[in-house]
Amino acid sequence: MAQNPYNTDLDRNPANFQPLTPLTFLERAASVFPDHTAIIHGALRRSYAAFYARSRQLASALAQAGIGRGDTVSAMLANTPAMLECHYGVPMCGAVLHSINTRLDPAIIALQLDHATARVVIVDREFMPLMRQALALASVAPLVIQYDDPEYDAPEAPTDVQDYDDFVATGDPAFAWLMPTDEWDAISINYTSGTTGDPKGVVSHHRGAYLLAQGNALTTSMQKHAVYLWTLPMFHCNGWCFPWTMSAIVGTHVCLRQVRAEPIWAALADLGVTHLCGAPIVMSLMISAPDAEKRDLGRTVQFFTAAAPPPESLLAEMKTAGFDVTHLYGLTETYGPSIVNDWHESWSTLPAAQQAALKARQGVRYLPLEQVDVLDPETLQPVPRDGLTMGEVMFRGNVVMKGYFRNPKATAEAFAGGWFHSGDLGVMHPDGYLQLKDRSKDIIISGGENISSIEVEEALYRHPAVAVVAVVAMPHDKWGETPCAFVELVAGQTADADELRTWCRTHLAAYKVPGKFVFMAVPRTSTGKIQKFFLRAEAQKYSS
Repeated sequence: MAQNPYNTDLDRNPANFQPLTPLTFLERAASVFPDHTAIIHGALRRSYAAFYARSRQLASALAQAGIGRGDTVSAMLANTPAMLECHYGVPMCGAVLHSINTRLDPAIIALQLDHATARVVIVDREFMPLMRQALALASVAPLVIQYDDPEYDAPEAPTDVQDYDDFVATGDPAFAWLMPTDEWDAISINYTSGTTGDPKGVVSHHRGAYLLAQGNALTTSMQKHAVYLWTLPMFHCNGWCFPWTMSAIVGTHVCLRQVRAEPIWAALADLGVTHLCGAPIVMSLMISAPDAEKRDLGRTVQFFTAAAPPPESLLAEMKTAGFDVTHLYGLTETYGPSIVNDWHESWSTLPAAQQAALKARQGVRYLPLEQVDVLDPETLQPVPRDGLTMGEVMFRGNVVMKGYFRNPKATAEAFAGGWFHSGDLGVMHPDGYLQLKDRSKDIIISGGENISSIEVEEALYRHPAVAVVAVVAMPHDKWGETPCAFVELVAGQTADADELRTWCRTHLAAYKVPGKFVFMAVPRTSTGKIQKFFLRAEAQKYSS
């Protein structure tokens, strides 16, 4: 093959090639709009100049503590300024950010800390008791730093650990932060719900974060200086990369420690919020709020939701209240949502029921995602575009993870055949829009939280009266869906729903406890495999 003449004597060099990283977004915002408000949190107003300086101070303080390239810094924080600073300051010293779901139980937190080999843990004071339990179970012994949020009004408890603001103050605000040596370098690690027994630490890189952060702005039509309300937990896939997006468009973060209706409506009305994200439960919370808490916005606000499609009635109420709702889809392995239900103007004239059906579809790829398709998992060939034939949803592109940390087997399986296998089952409609139909991994999405049915089953199997159990998703008016446990008892043993519910509460995080227990002979095939397809259909008869 002849050599490409355009590659001759035209090499990469510092003048024409720099690693892509979202960290440069903050540097640019601070240099061009230093006085623009970057963060609002209660009475706090922090400019981009101050945000950049504090992030550099954090990076400097971590470097002075011996943290460098490839080290892991874990953060267990609410949606606060400290969490935003971690998204910049941690990678600015070359380290990798590990955001911890604040709703997990101590055993799983300990498992994550050990698997990620955490060197530093930054913890909100509210979650310090939980973290202490986790550290007592963990093998690692990280430096522990406590963040004392002024918006957390619980009585202050004595602590023997380093204070976050004091720690940051030891750093240099002019610290010469580190660019990644390669844009393929890890920027974060986030754990999937299937951490029990086989940790799945999803490793994201600077390049992917850079691209998806900009993809967010394009997908959501975010204008310069947009105002974003943090109703989505930042521990979810790094807040879907929005901590970095907002610096790219020099927008304003409105932090929200707790997702409650009154402060949401107040922020929408008083702070000019233009965009927010969240599961359907957030919409339900807002719409069901007392009239005294609701506010007349007088404008349209963009709301982006994932998880189970919201019901038609909720979409109608959100529209009346002034919100344009867009459905997204993605996974931790794709930096959060990378599929959007791009709306056609002509659809807006259709009957409400038809619009709701269209909105229930997951949609088409983000601009930074090169390919998504529904393929036959055996042949890797596309299924017919008929909206009926199911296959596995698969991805290719620059916003797909590096792989699973310290798990080459799972990584190889996930990337078999040159595609990322999502494990989700769906159909492709004739117009190229994707719609999910089932989850081959049996992950239940409740209020935006992923619940592993296997983990719930394992907890129930430890009860002496349980012989066979199968857990599937059941419709839930508030949470979208919740676990439903089908239980077959040991001959001669007794147990009722209240007893098993109490048992689960002692072994699982509260949101993972089944909403309903059905006692029956669990159906199995001739080979003994549980027929979950039958149970899923059965669970549709129930709700809670």
